Amino acid sequence: MRILIVSQMYPGPTAPDLGTFVAQVEGALLDRGHDVDRAVLDSRAGGKLRYLELARRTLRSRRPDVVYAHFLVPSGLIAALGTRAPLVVTAHGRDVRNIGWLPGIGAATAFVVRRATTVICVSEYLRRELETKLPDARGKTEVVSSGVDLEQFTVEPAPNGPPRFLCVGALEERKNVVRLADAFARLGEGALTFAGDGPLRARLEGRDGVRLLGRVPHADVPRLLAETHVLCQPSLIEPLGQALLEGMACGRSVVATRIGGPPEFVPPEAGVLVDPLDVSALAGALAQAAALPRPNEAARAAAAAHDVRTQAARIEAILSRAAASPRA
Repeated sequence: MRILIVSQMYPGPTAPDLGTFVAQVEGALLDRGHDVDRAVLDSRAGGKLRYLELARRTLRSRRPDVVYAHFLVPSGLIAALGTRAPLVVTAHGRDVRNIGWLPGIGAATAFVVRRATTVICVSEYLRRELETKLPDARGKTEVVSSGVDLEQFTVEPAPNGPPRFLCVGALEERKNVVRLADAFARLGEGALTFAGDGPLRARLEGRDGVRLLGRVPHADVPRLLAETHVLCQPSLIEPLGQALLEGMACGRSVVATRIGGPPEFVPPEAGVLVDPLDVSALAGALAQAAALPRPNEAARAAAAAHDVRTQAARIEAILSRAAASPRA
């Protein structure tokens, strides 16, 4: 198939951590022998005007057999308006939360859903949210996580010594990083590293045992996980939890929010699910996860079900059906 990928997020020279999940699925589709073009944005710069550039790149692309867009709006909307080929679009989380929150997004998203042959959601949780907000999505949604590259994220021996915790993601309210740091302080031992940046950085600086790395290239994450005992993602809400899958693939136990997608793939042997608003419970979860095996083979086994090659095969089948559909 000739596949056109349209995405507002894609790793680039100035933003190597941007939309890495899109690039890894693209790579797996290429490995399966498909001809893949892309109309993407690979920088955080430009504000909302950069979407005009995404539209231009979409309009100038070769005519594909099928279009595969990431995010319902704006990428899915641009793909729906800028191409005539069958459309498959993946909802990742914020694009669904924006329905009913930002003016006009609901109508735009409803148009994309009607235009799409299939809407992929990265978790059952997200599918339920989308179908509740947009009943037209019922009957045309499928659940396929973004997957994790088991060849890139491998199991390494865990370091000795006091527990080492790692949080990968933006330093923002949704990621719950301040409560995580407060919970870590109650343990009185170990180290907590944040790989990411954002508006809450100042509230984390100067804390004992806390290290702030800023944004790191995605290629550096496996090394950071090899130096870690527990990967932490106690977000207020997490539609999937890509970093959790990567940590588990490396055989690291996890602390994860129970709100959203993590309960679908984090078994008790692999980590601890927690109420993200309860700092005492979060502190207990850190201690409990640190006591799990190092490395944690149960975590690796749970992540293996989401190997990107398996997920790419499922996406390939969805794209093939779309390309062959009567609407094509």
